[in-house]
Amino acid sequence: MNSGVAEAAVRTVLEIERATALAQAQQAVRAFAGPFGYDRFVLFSASSARDEVVERIYWVEGDWFGDGLAVDAQTYVRRCPVTRHILETREAFFWTKTQRADGDRYRVVRRPIGSGPHGLQVPVFGPLGLEGAMSLGGGQVDSSPEVRVLLAMVATAAFCAARRLLEAPGTEGVRTLSGREREVLAWTAAGRRQADIAATLGLSERTVENHLRAARRRLGVATTAQAIQVATRNGDLDD
Repeated sequence: MNSGVAEAAVRTVLEIERATALAQAQQAVRAFAGPFGYDRFVLFSASSARDEVVERIYWVEGDWFGDGLAVDAQTYVRRCPVTRHILETREAFFWTKTQRADGDRYRVVRRPIGSGPHGLQVPVFGPLGLEGAMSLGGGQVDSSPEVRVLLAMVATAAFCAARRLLEAPGTEGVRTLSGREREVLAWTAAGRRQADIAATLGLSERTVENHLRAARRRLGVATTAQAIQVATRNGDLDD
């Protein structure tokens, strides 16, 4: 491995860890990944306990689908099925997209070759299992094992920074769940789907998701699974 590149990766990680705003972490990632051909980025929290997998997208940027249009979070999740592969591996993996008459085809590959786009997806795990992931893509990318290792390190630092900066807990008073947040979280802990919870409580599914998001924010966690664990420990979900 080129020692200069490895040193640059370490400097990038340190810069990301010192970031006081997400924009600083984003710029550090761009600066490091750009020379390797990566100019598209998605960073999100995730949970293996949800059908949708993706919980919150922190950052989405770049011409992901080759149409020159900006991509929002919902479009990315809907059109990039390879994201679900993070449920099947603990290692960073490459993917590639090929265009066919019957539509685009995404495949997980050992190393992408030919025309792109191609990308690298980096799952991030913590004490509770899968916590999030970052995907980096580009038209012609460096897919060497060395770059994969270094980008995985940078991506993991970026996820931790985003969670720290965007999911930071507030004061102790703010950490108390509202009655409705407690109720929705308790139903979720019991294994009920959001649609079922919405029907039971007479709410819309969007409102249920908003309550879960608010609960995560109040408890200072990134995933609903973490919120359930913290709320249980605090006694918030006791009958």
